[in-house]
Amino acid sequence: MSSVPAATIRATERPSILIEPTRGWASLRLREVWAYRELIYFFVWRDVKVRYKQTVLGVTWAVLQPLMTTVVFSVFFGRLANIGSDGLPYPLFCFAGLLPWSFFAQGLNQSSSSLVGSSNLISKVYFPRLVIPISSVLLGLIDLTVTSLLLVGMMAYYRVWPSATFLLLPFFVLLAAGAALGIGLWLSALNVKYRDVRYIVPFFVQMWLFASPVIYPASRVTAKLESAGIPVWLYGLNPMAGVVQGFRWAALGTGPALGSVIATSAFVTAVLLIGGAFYFRSVERTFADIV
Repeated sequence: MSSVPAATIRATERPSILIEPTRGWASLRLREVWAYRELIYFFVWRDVKVRYKQTVLGVTWAVLQPLMTTVVFSVFFGRLANIGSDGLPYPLFCFAGLLPWSFFAQGLNQSSSSLVGSSNLISKVYFPRLVIPISSVLLGLIDLTVTSLLLVGMMAYYRVWPSATFLLLPFFVLLAAGAALGIGLWLSALNVKYRDVRYIVPFFVQMWLFASPVIYPASRVTAKLESAGIPVWLYGLNPMAGVVQGFRWAALGTGPALGSVIATSAFVTAVLLIGGAFYFRSVERTFADIV
């Protein structure tokens, strides 16, 4: 009777994983992404340490950037242009709009270049690639939390007290994250093959800022649409129109809710997110070869 070496037996008993492309809804493999949730936490924590490593002010930069932007916008658009603010002090109005916008813009910029930035990992180790853009978007939640404390301080200074609508803020944060991730999935996958995407995204985001009601009230746009006989909900085709207006309405409890705009923005965000996830998965198998 022949004997088999113990090392050979242990080698044959080791489990093997066969990676194959799947079809339909199952191709998203969301359970696999959930199983790697600790890796998402690791990526977020890694990026936080890299961003604020060897900085004097550290996380204070998360507050200074929207604060200084608010000062500049308040001078040029609030005082000189007198663009309006739905009856609110313009610095508070502007800062409340910049919070969700900054979260969205940061998530979109980071996620669109996240795959190329993690090329060493992608080419050597297997894990769900969706983890990388997801962690890039979630990174912005830390900055959003810090800047939200400043918003509360500004509300107390201007004596603007929150109402029950304040409880809806997580919904609009989730909507902003979905918009950033949905578009980021498309752009990150395209950026692997077409590297000039990274040059287009910053310009694209900058132009998008002026197309969203960050520095001006959404009521001015909807009034123009109504006077022209155009349905107001079409403004929600810009997903950030509903996010910014809804976030400001929920946080400050003033201004029109524009439910049709918010509903349209939520629908567009869902389409972008689902479509982006399927497109990302369909080209995922080529990342390691190209990146």
